[in-house]
Amino acid sequence: MDLALWITAGLLATVALLGGITKTFVPKEKLAAQHGGEWTRDAGVGFLKTLGILELLAAVGLILPAALDIAPVMVPVTALCWILLMVGAMVTHGRLGQFKLVMLNSVYLLLAAFIAWGHLAA
Repeated sequence: MDLALWITAGLLATVALLGGITKTFVPKEKLAAQHGGEWTRDAGVGFLKTLGILELLAAVGLILPAALDIAPVMVPVTALCWILLMVGAMVTHGRLGQFKLVMLNSVYLLLAAFIAWGHLAA
């Protein structure tokens, strides 16, 4: 079980890291031109950067607290926050009719739920 939690957290942290880097450092116009990034057209730059920073923090929060054994409770807290973020992403992509992305966000939500459950049940 512990190995499965580490693998899942690593996978989700990678997703969060890539998304965070993209939203934080890629210009809004370039994001809006990509498939799946259409929602950014109506979003403010500050909002996008904030989401990017939150995703970068999520990448850190899914790994470092458990790896360093410093406040390991932050791992399930981060996973629960990721669930909320994915609900918002699912609503946003659903409104645009991007149901493949809604399904992808659902997978990320389930991975985060597994991490939260695994750490809280232990």
